[in-house]
Amino acid sequence: MEMLSLTKELKENAYPGRGIVLGKSEDGKKAVAAYFIMGRSENSRNRVFVEDGEGIRTQAFDPSKLVDPSLIIYAPVRVLGNKTIVTNGDQTDTIYEGMDKQLTFEQSLRSREFEPDGPNYTPRISGIMHVENGKYNYAMSILKSNNGNPQACNRYTFAYENPVAGEGHFIHTYMHDGNPLPSFEGEPKLVSIQNDIDEFKDSLWESLNEENKVSLFVRFIDIETGKYETRIVNKNK
Repeated sequence: MEMLSLTKELKENAYPGRGIVLGKSEDGKKAVAAYFIMGRSENSRNRVFVEDGEGIRTQAFDPSKLVDPSLIIYAPVRVLGNKTIVTNGDQTDTIYEGMDKQLTFEQSLRSREFEPDGPNYTPRISGIMHVENGKYNYAMSILKSNNGNPQACNRYTFAYENPVAGEGHFIHTYMHDGNPLPSFEGEPKLVSIQNDIDEFKDSLWESLNEENKVSLFVRFIDIETGKYETRIVNKNK
């Protein structure tokens, strides 16, 4: 698989929707996660990321303008022991609760499907990072309608054992802007990852479409110690 430039992928796509990047830093010492949200409607754009314990949640920037919170207010990131869960919806909680009951990542998502926002039927994208005793692996999932047909849900899980230093995988909700919005296709894209958290964060934020970008979360976890650094960028300040 060809390694792509993450910044080029973002700069050439005005509306990838929401995106998850998981991987390993170039020096091989950090487990890397990023999650961004974009919006076309006023309701979608009226959001910020805020820290919530070891994770984050979305919050209305201006509560008076909040219309329908059901698909836009959720916890994108939660931590369960040595596992970090990253998703684009309230399936974060589904995965957390399932894995807390000894279900696998894939089993936990069996009770969920794409979002009920026809005609887009936005895919649910999810990621799980497992960092323990100096070892690291991750997996990604997408639950999507069958080519826009809401009668069928297609489920795909991609697992990455012993990730290679400097490599990551990028999955997002939409192929590009459109009406209806076309769901992501294929397996997660292979992308390069930098060493420095701020360099990585800045390159992502600056590459996202200026009009549509809303918020960005980045976390680097030390694979040996489990200690992490987090960065959050919100367009609304």
